[in-house]
Amino acid sequence: MVFLGACSFGILSTFVKLAYAEGFTLGDVTGTQVFFGLLILWGIVLLRQLMSGKSNSSTLKEKLQLVAMGTSTGLVSIFYYKCVQTVPASIAILLLMQFTWMSLAFDAILKRRLPALAQVGTVALVLLGTCLAGRLFSDKLPAFDWPGIGFGLLAALCYTFFLTINGAASNHMHPATKSALLLTGACILVFSVFPPVFLVNGALWQGLLKWGMVLSVFGTVIPPLFYAYGIPRTGLGLSAILSTAELPVAVLMSRVVLHEEVWPVQWLGVALILAAIVLSNLISVQKGRRKTVAAVS
Repeated sequence: MVFLGACSFGILSTFVKLAYAEGFTLGDVTGTQVFFGLLILWGIVLLRQLMSGKSNSSTLKEKLQLVAMGTSTGLVSIFYYKCVQTVPASIAILLLMQFTWMSLAFDAILKRRLPALAQVGTVALVLLGTCLAGRLFSDKLPAFDWPGIGFGLLAALCYTFFLTINGAASNHMHPATKSALLLTGACILVFSVFPPVFLVNGALWQGLLKWGMVLSVFGTVIPPLFYAYGIPRTGLGLSAILSTAELPVAVLMSRVVLHEEVWPVQWLGVALILAAIVLSNLISVQKGRRKTVAAVS
């Protein structure tokens, strides 16, 4: 389920590119994704409560906290899809993956201690892989849209904040309820920036409906639900390894569906980033096992 959730995230940039090609705007894309995702998730929550006869026991404060945290996911969507608007999908996903070293830096700031040497090595591999994937070492540099690059890095930063604050919040809640509350916050933020004019201007019946449903299912329904069910069973280390499937899926989709040019050196960069992430998480898994063995003995 974790692997499928990561693959679901990986195909989003391709669908967004296709929606832009049909003339739809950033507000249309982000708005329909959160709107239909919200309807589906709250529908699941209500159906579950009707079938079980149980209501959610969480407090109003916990619910409001989750709604507030959900605004970070709204910012990720806005910045990432803005990046996709001007940057190739294969590059946009690489920019989003920079949350790996951002998370490391943010964790070091919060704990006020330097990261381990192995973690620094991981960051170096990620940065080298990004340079290769972005063709920065080639004779002919691609024409980058620098504002687009900035939006991609902002998306990675917001994703870092979301992972940091969401990891320990309201884990006793049912995954569907937690996901619905987070998406409520994202919906409020997105509609504050982009009023949902697509509900009244007829865009839904001109082709936007299909993209809204596809993006909502693969972007705001499947990943959070699959992660919520899968991560507690696989553990954080293995889940992080499985989640790297998002990167090759996005690059592959951009090549096969969008026919974007992907050079061999870019595939080498993707491989380096994946290797760095897998290596770092294998080290953390081994450390966890050693601690468990030591505690038992």
